[in-house]
Amino acid sequence: MRVIAGTARSLVLVTPAGRETRPTTDRIKETLFNILQPRIPGSRFLDLFAGSGGIGIEALSRGADFACFADVSRDAVACVRTNLAHTKFTERAKVYATDALSAIRRMRSEGHVFDIAFLDPPYGKGLELSALSALRQEGILAPDGLVIVETTVGADITPYLKAGYRVSRIKEYKSNQHLFLTVWRGDL
Repeated sequence: MRVIAGTARSLVLVTPAGRETRPTTDRIKETLFNILQPRIPGSRFLDLFAGSGGIGIEALSRGADFACFADVSRDAVACVRTNLAHTKFTERAKVYATDALSAIRRMRSEGHVFDIAFLDPPYGKGLELSALSALRQEGILAPDGLVIVETTVGADITPYLKAGYRVSRIKEYKSNQHLFLTVWRGDL
């Protein structure tokens, strides 16, 4: 896995050993960031369930001002820290070695607000729904904030709608998809 574009372009990133982490392929990462690129420069980015931190690091490389990373796995957190040091982004990042809900509460208490949040939890455990609810309740998304959730292809979007989000776009790949969500604010 490597950084695709920007100031850290072509730098190779380490990934946690084992099958618990599914690193996003370069092709999917490139597609995702082609969609996100107009929003990246100057943004504050959240990489929740970060794994190796490859998505948040890609955002930093492409011009995000700051990124927060959170993962409950010690191996994943070690990889994120190694990758931030290797890409020289440590000063523009903060890493939380805790579960997503605790990280979100800590981020709120520290005053963080994010323009873009990327969630790539283990599939089929409902962790993204708990995290989405916490993101809304804790108010750490900017008013026009965008949340991208990685799920399996064909995942039911009804729970996301019930959680108070609008699905603005779905990008399908072979076995997974990215749901682009915004907070539902009613008929403004």
